[in-house]
Amino acid sequence: MPDRRILSLWFPRLGAERLIRRQPMLADQPVAIVEDQQNMQVITALSGGAQAQGLQVGQPVRDAHAMCPGLLTYARSAPGEARFLEALQRWAGKFSPWVAPEDGDALVVDLTGCAHLFGGEAELMQVVQDDCTDLGLSVLMGLADTRGAAWALARYAGRAAASDRSGDAIDQEARATRSRAGKRRHWTKGGAAPPVVARAGDVTRIAPPGQTYGALSPLPIAALRLEPEVAAQLGRLGLRRVGDLLGQPRAGLARRFGRGLVMRMDQAMGSAPEPVSPARSPEHFAVRMTLPDPIGLVEDVMAAVDRLLPRLCKTLKDKGKGARRVMLQAYRSDHAVEAVEVGLARPSHDPQRIRPLLEMKVDEIDAGFGIDMLRLVAVQVEPVHDAMAVGHLQAGAAVQARLNNANALDDLIGRLGARVGLDAIRRIQPADSNIPEKSQKVLAAAWSKPHEGPWPKPSNPRPLLLWHPEPVHAPATPRLPKTFRWRGRDLVRQRALGPERIAPEWWLDDPNWRSGTRDYWVTDTEDGQRLWLFYAHGGAMSPGWFCHGSFA
Repeated sequence: MPDRRILSLWFPRLGAERLIRRQPMLADQPVAIVEDQQNMQVITALSGGAQAQGLQVGQPVRDAHAMCPGLLTYARSAPGEARFLEALQRWAGKFSPWVAPEDGDALVVDLTGCAHLFGGEAELMQVVQDDCTDLGLSVLMGLADTRGAAWALARYAGRAAASDRSGDAIDQEARATRSRAGKRRHWTKGGAAPPVVARAGDVTRIAPPGQTYGALSPLPIAALRLEPEVAAQLGRLGLRRVGDLLGQPRAGLARRFGRGLVMRMDQAMGSAPEPVSPARSPEHFAVRMTLPDPIGLVEDVMAAVDRLLPRLCKTLKDKGKGARRVMLQAYRSDHAVEAVEVGLARPSHDPQRIRPLLEMKVDEIDAGFGIDMLRLVAVQVEPVHDAMAVGHLQAGAAVQARLNNANALDDLIGRLGARVGLDAIRRIQPADSNIPEKSQKVLAAAWSKPHEGPWPKPSNPRPLLLWHPEPVHAPATPRLPKTFRWRGRDLVRQRALGPERIAPEWWLDDPNWRSGTRDYWVTDTEDGQRLWLFYAHGGAMSPGWFCHGSFA
């Protein structure tokens, strides 16, 4: 498309400057962001002060500290950088609605038909530069007809093509031969000699419409987004500039270097499409109501909720979503905002399940001099899949009854959570372990499902109450004692059932089971207690008798 205009925004110091924005005292310090790669810490981002010391991205940290003893290093936060780039993406929306992230530290903007709103392309790029300066960010820009050309100009504009061969650079030659270097017309290995240095005034990052070839020709071949190995092979053949590569037969390049090289060339020149696909904006579910006169009564607030809630639930249902957390915001006439939030045990778009929870919390709103606007927001949403009862009459009725029971339990959990918090309501489920204290697991009721089917029954009885094993004063022999002392009382055994041998999990080092294999006994005492005693045979600890629980 000849009339397309693409802007590439590259933030070469994104990780370091994100940290400096949060800690301004680091602005004058050499800062490096490091990450573990192949059992070695390498630099992923540098501040301006660190780059002035000669450090480079991709350099090992140990070498960087040798070059700059005062270097401050911080671990990279990839999720934090991604969120920061999302914020920059929203900022770039002021220039065009078509903005997409690129390479983790750059943005690509489709400026087709938008530059005139800012007075032209140069003026728009100046606005971008001024905004980034105010944000404390370094940015390099490239503007061209294609996405590949804009990417190349943002990163390689003004950079001379160099060789990876020792002795090819002019400054490495003898003084007697340097004087004749300017008279050479070609390199001995083929291809035209690249320019030595590009002056700062000659650096242009805007390729005029239709002049992509001229803008890319003097750039290094790495500007075509090639793999480092491919770029190195081309350099050894004397193809160091994009212009040298574009003049070669395509069939030979495809046979030797693969179709990826030809595809990159076509993308840069516009022969292959490379559209800008902006990320979808996150779904936002909220409704509001502006009141003609301020209100302050609970009945009036709930009457407004009854009008807002069906609208919110309909929007959720149309998107196949259910609200997990809902917030009611009350905007007072004195410009203060009161808010209450409720949570549901299961995501739902049914107004009848959300309204009772809001009614329980609306008393916490301080109306002040009156409320003139209400806003209902689904803070957290999740997908909801409706279940339908199909089959014969009895089966359908059974399925519907099961769904009703589940909804009633979820509503109960939601009402209790509105009072004490959803995190305070727990659910116990069976666990696959022969260790008594690990035979069940405690889960948050609002974030787990009930156990389906009957509760698994152990082969031997288990006590109702379990506690941390308490020592029992008795002879340290495997034979169950007739009398023993526990919790300061002398007890007499009346009858006993056992033993049940339980061995520790050998694949785990559990400190509570370092006493080795245990023999458990169900013991009745003369005073009416039924205790769960065990004898620890001793592993890493001394053997002995312990009490682990009580059956009543």
